[in-house]
Amino acid sequence: MTDRTPAARVIFLGGLGRSGTTLLERLLGEIPGVVPLGEVVHLWRRGVLGGEPCGCGEMFAACPFWGEVGERAFGGWSAGLAERVLALRRRVDRTRRIPFLGHPDLDEYVTAYSRVYQAAAEVAGAEVVIDSSKHASLAFCLAAGGVDVHVVHVVRDPRAVAHSWHRTVERPEDGRPMTRWGPVRTSLHWTAQNLALDLLSRRGVPVTRIRYEDLLAAPGPALHTLTATLGVNQTGPHSTGALPDGFLTGATARLGIAHTASGNPMRFTVGAVELARDDSWRSGLPRGRRALVAGLTGPLMARYGYRGAAA
Repeated sequence: MTDRTPAARVIFLGGLGRSGTTLLERLLGEIPGVVPLGEVVHLWRRGVLGGEPCGCGEMFAACPFWGEVGERAFGGWSAGLAERVLALRRRVDRTRRIPFLGHPDLDEYVTAYSRVYQAAAEVAGAEVVIDSSKHASLAFCLAAGGVDVHVVHVVRDPRAVAHSWHRTVERPEDGRPMTRWGPVRTSLHWTAQNLALDLLSRRGVPVTRIRYEDLLAAPGPALHTLTATLGVNQTGPHSTGALPDGFLTGATARLGIAHTASGNPMRFTVGAVELARDDSWRSGLPRGRRALVAGLTGPLMARYGYRGAAA
């Protein structure tokens, strides 16, 4: 698996979970010439091995899109392939290894992703794929491995993120509760992921930052600016130079079916969606926890424009 397939152009959504990456992926995925894939980092365990459903509602093994992607990329999906990629991930793809990337298994690991990206682009007839895996370490691996990647760094107020991580949310795939974190763990991970993505930009990788709050405050202008920066929908056979007609009306977006392999429950949403920011943390996160999170993340909060009680 070490022969490198020429990779499609990749938009990688990075940031800590519960920051709005799935929402942004779904919005960008409505643009012609762009295909959203969900969190590809989890495709191997949750899709290939676990058989969880695709965003289209079909089980992974029964989804025609992913079936064709697997055939083109690897001659079909197999447990052996998934287990090999997961073993490579354990050796190569870790936040602590970011300063020392250069592992002998890096090329094989990145090749697996490159094949998925290229096959998905071919099956969808797209020029750009979106991977919302979030993890900064994977973004570093892709860049170090020569993938044509533009990272979109999605930031959200850490108090809102801490509140979201502490809530009980059922996974639509199996009804089990999603992972819950306390405020200290959330704060540490929020800081680590955002600092790592900042470091990525200093290494010459294209990184564009967008705040969840700014996206929801003015979805149309925010998406226009972002797509122009990314060069999406500006050139190529699908280009219109604008967002698709009827896709976004004020604060209402219309979402079609997306073949996302893993991610937030919103990946299953189809139809009209009201784009309103979730500020339930202001009443739901106890004052002491708010202060704790703000204290632990203060320097980066200020850097990203979050100050005081009003983010």
